[in-house]
Amino acid sequence: MRFKILGIAACLLGINFFSQAQQIDQSYNEKIREYTTDTRFLPSSVLNLVSHPTIPSPSKHFGQIIGAPGIMHHTQDIYGYYKALAAASPLLQLKQISTTEEGRPIYLVMIGNEESMNNLETYREYLDQLADPRKINPEKAEEIIERAKPIYYLNGGLHSTEMGSPEMLMELAYRLITSEEKTIKQIRDNVIVLINPVSEPDGRDKVVDWYHRYSKHRTEWEDGFPRSAPYWGKYVYHDNNRDGLQVSQALTKAIFNIFYDWHPTVMLDLHESVPLLYISTGTGPYNEQVDPVTIGEWQVMANHDITTLAAQGMPGAFTWAFYDGWWPGYGIWVANNHNSNGRFYETFGNAGANTYLRDLSNARYAGDPATTREWYRPDPPTEKVYWSARNNVNYMQAGVLASLSYAAQNGEQLLRNFYQKGVNSIRKGTSEGPRAYMIPADQRDPAMAAYLVNQLRAQAIEVHGDKDGNYYVLLDQPYRNLAVTLLSEQNYPKDAKFPPYDDIAWTLSYLYGVDVKAKDSIDFDRSQLTLIAEDAKYSGKVNGNGSNYFISYSAQNTVLPALYWIKGQNKSAEMQVLEKEFVSGSDTLKAGSIWIKGLSSSQADELTKKFELDLLRGGKAPSNEETHPVTLPRVAIYHTWFYTQDEGWSRYTFEQRGIPYTSIDKDDLKAGNLNSKFDVILIPRSRGEVSDFIHGVDSRFGPMPYTKTAEFPHHGYPDSTPDMTGGPGFMGIENLKKFIEAGGLVITLDNSTKMVAETGITRDLELYSASGLFHPGSVVTVKAKDSSSPLLYGFPEVFSIFRGNGPLYKVDLAKRNQMVLQYGTKPLKDEEPYTGEIMGMDNPYKKLDKKDSEGKPVPYVRSGMVRNEQTIIGQGGIFNVPVGKGRVVAFTFDPLHRYLNHHDAPLVWNALINWNRLGD
Repeated sequence: MRFKILGIAACLLGINFFSQAQQIDQSYNEKIREYTTDTRFLPSSVLNLVSHPTIPSPSKHFGQIIGAPGIMHHTQDIYGYYKALAAASPLLQLKQISTTEEGRPIYLVMIGNEESMNNLETYREYLDQLADPRKINPEKAEEIIERAKPIYYLNGGLHSTEMGSPEMLMELAYRLITSEEKTIKQIRDNVIVLINPVSEPDGRDKVVDWYHRYSKHRTEWEDGFPRSAPYWGKYVYHDNNRDGLQVSQALTKAIFNIFYDWHPTVMLDLHESVPLLYISTGTGPYNEQVDPVTIGEWQVMANHDITTLAAQGMPGAFTWAFYDGWWPGYGIWVANNHNSNGRFYETFGNAGANTYLRDLSNARYAGDPATTREWYRPDPPTEKVYWSARNNVNYMQAGVLASLSYAAQNGEQLLRNFYQKGVNSIRKGTSEGPRAYMIPADQRDPAMAAYLVNQLRAQAIEVHGDKDGNYYVLLDQPYRNLAVTLLSEQNYPKDAKFPPYDDIAWTLSYLYGVDVKAKDSIDFDRSQLTLIAEDAKYSGKVNGNGSNYFISYSAQNTVLPALYWIKGQNKSAEMQVLEKEFVSGSDTLKAGSIWIKGLSSSQADELTKKFELDLLRGGKAPSNEETHPVTLPRVAIYHTWFYTQDEGWSRYTFEQRGIPYTSIDKDDLKAGNLNSKFDVILIPRSRGEVSDFIHGVDSRFGPMPYTKTAEFPHHGYPDSTPDMTGGPGFMGIENLKKFIEAGGLVITLDNSTKMVAETGITRDLELYSASGLFHPGSVVTVKAKDSSSPLLYGFPEVFSIFRGNGPLYKVDLAKRNQMVLQYGTKPLKDEEPYTGEIMGMDNPYKKLDKKDSEGKPVPYVRSGMVRNEQTIIGQGGIFNVPVGKGRVVAFTFDPLHRYLNHHDAPLVWNALINWNRLGD
C-alpha cells in the first residue's frame, strides 16, 4: 500500500519515479567541472550523466570523459563506441550508409524510444508522404501530422579541424538513450534523432593524426604553426561544404541520401569557428527562392536556443551577424532546398583538445566587435577567454539539447510547416511564372545537356522528355523553388550592407553552357511527355561516308578525353586540328575541329557512345597547311603544401574526365629536369602571396614530414613528403622557368598567376589594381581579343565565364596581342581609335560613328553582381605569353572552379590539345 501511495504522489507532483532511482555518475560530473575553465561555460543541461549498469558511458568505454585534455578519437574508435551502444541498448541503431573515396565507412546513428525504433519504417513513410503533397489530400496530411514525429538530423565532423562535434555527439547519444530526466525523455519520446557522427571520415583521421603528431604539444594558439593536415578528403578540403550543387563527393552523396531516405524535418550542421556560439540565421540577403516559412523557422529556433542558453547563464551566444543565407550549395542546404529546415552552429574550437588563452579583441562580425553587447548578442564574452575542448563540448551540447527540446515540444508545427512548404511550391508552379523550363535537344554540347538533366535529378527535381529529345522541367512540383533558383539568373543586391559569404551566382545553364528556355505558359502537350527515370545520356552518331573521321568542335568537354582514349586504343591513329574552316560534304567544320585518320568503324561507334560525341565521315581530306598534328601532352598538376583546396578540385576534374596527369610538388621543381617528364604543368588556383609560392610553409617549423608511419597511418595520402616546409625556393622557380624556355607550357589559374608574373618567370605581366572593384563569384561577359587563337577554339566571339575576386594583370599596349580574352566587350581606352584632328594628314577614324561601331551593348554581369565593373572592362582574362621556346597561359579567373563551371573548362582543354601550337 505504501508503495502505491508513493507512486501516486510522484505522479501528482510530476516527478518521474524512475529518474529518482537513476544513479548519476558523479565522477563524470567532477571531470566536466575540472575541464571546464569557467563556471559560466558550464550549463546545467550537460551535467548529471547517468551511470548505467549495462550501457557503457564514454568514460567507461574510453577511460576518459568526452572533452578531456589531449584526447581526440579516430573514426574507428568513434564508430566502435556507437557499436557498443547499439549492442547494449534497443534505443540506438547503427547503419553504414556509404564509403568514402579512401575506403572508410560512413555510418548513420538512429535514436528514439522503443516504440519509435520498432516502427522506423512507418515514420519514414510518414515523412515521405508529407514531402510530396501530390501523394495525399489535406485531410490525409493532417492525419499523418498527428501520428508522425519530427526527424532531427545532426551532422558532425564535416570540417575536419573543427574537431569537437564527433566527440560531443558520443556523449549526447549516451545521454539520449540512458537518461530519464524529463527533457531528455520528452526528446526521446517525441523526436527521432539521426546522427552522422563523422561526415568526413577521411579528413577526421588525417587531422587526428596531425593533432597527435604535431599540434598537441603547442602551447600558444597564435604561434603560426599549421593547425591542419594538408589534406582532408582525397580531393576536397574546406570546400566539402560547397558541394551541394555538384553532389560530387562521397560525403555529400551520403548526406543527400540520408535526406531522401528520411526527409528530416530539421538538419543541424555542427561547425566551429567563432566565439562562443553562433546560431545561424544570417544577415541576408536571403536566397530569393527560400520559402518564407523556412526563414521564419530560422529566427524562431535561433532565438529559442539563445534564450535557453541565456537561462543557464552562458555568455557569448549570438545569431544574425555571421553568414548571409544566399548561396544554396552548402551541404546542409539540402534541407532548405527541399522544404525542410537547414541550420548550423559555429562554436569556438581549438583544432584539437588543448586549452589556450584566446584573444577575441580583434574579432568582428557584421562590423561589430565580437565582445560588444548587441540586439543579437545579449551577453557577450570578454576580450580574452581561456578556452578548453570541454568548454566547446558544453556549448555545442547545450545548444543541441535546446534545439532538440524545441522540436519535441513543437513537432506538430514543424511537420505542418514541412508539408505546407511543398504545397506552396506546387501552387507557385501553377500560378506564377515561369511555369516550366525547356532544355532543347539542339545544343552546343549535348553531353552537357544530359549532365544538366542528371544534376537536376540528383536534386530530386522531376524532368520529363519528349520523343524529339527535348527535356522539360514542369514547375508544379514540390521542389519548384529549387528548380527556379538553379535555372534562373541571380540578382544579388548591389546595396547589400555586408559582403557575401560565398559565391553569389550559380545559374546552371551558364555554368554548364546549356541552352535553357524559361516558359511562362505551357505551350506543349504535357500528355506526350515521359518522366525521366534514369540517368540521361546523349547517344552520339556517325554520319556520312569515307575513311576520314571528323569531330565538329564546339568546345565539348569530352573531346580531349576522347583523344587520349583513341591513342590508348589505336597507336597508329593520327589526329589533326583544323586551323581553318573546312567543308566536308554538306557540313562546315570550324577551326578547332578534329580530323582523325586510321580509326576503325567499331572504334568510331564506341567513341560516340562512350564520349557522347557525334562523328562525321568524309572522303575529302584537309591539306597539311590547314591543320596541325595533335601531340597529346604529358601533364603535371602542381600543388603546394600550404593550400590544396583548388588543386584537389583540379585533380578531381581530370580524373572525372579521364585525362591522365601526374601530381607534383615543390621537390619536383627543385629537382629540375622537368622537360624530360612533362610537356605541360598546370598550377591550379591557390591562396597566398608570391612569397608563399616561393617559400611555402615556414621552414622554422621543419622538418615536418607528411608520411605514413605505424604511429600515424593516415598520413602520406594522397601525396607525401619528408618535409612540408619550405617551398620550391628560387632554384625551383628557376627550374620552372627553364622548363618553359625549353618549350614547355605552364598554365596558371587565378591567383596562381602570381607564381609566374611576380617571380621573374615573365616580366610581361604587370599587376593591375582595379580601384573599388568588388567581384564576388558571378557569371560575366567576356570577348575574344584574338578569335584565331587555339585557346578559344569552339567558343564564339562573345560568351560568358564564371569569375570571383582575384588578381588582375595587364600588358603594355605594344604587347597587347598577348591578351587573348578580355572582360566585357568594350576595349581599353588606349585601344580606342583616335578620332580627333591629326596635323599633317587626314585621320581615317575621324568620321567613325563610335555608337554604331559598338553595336548593341552586352551587359557585363549576367548572373550575380559586380561593383565598379567599369574598372575591369577591357582588362585581360587570358594571356598567352611567350617565354623562350615555350609559353605561359595565364588565366585571371578559375575555369576549373569546384567542378561547377564546366562551360569554362574547355579553355584549359584547348591549351592541352594545342599545347605546342600556341604561337611562333
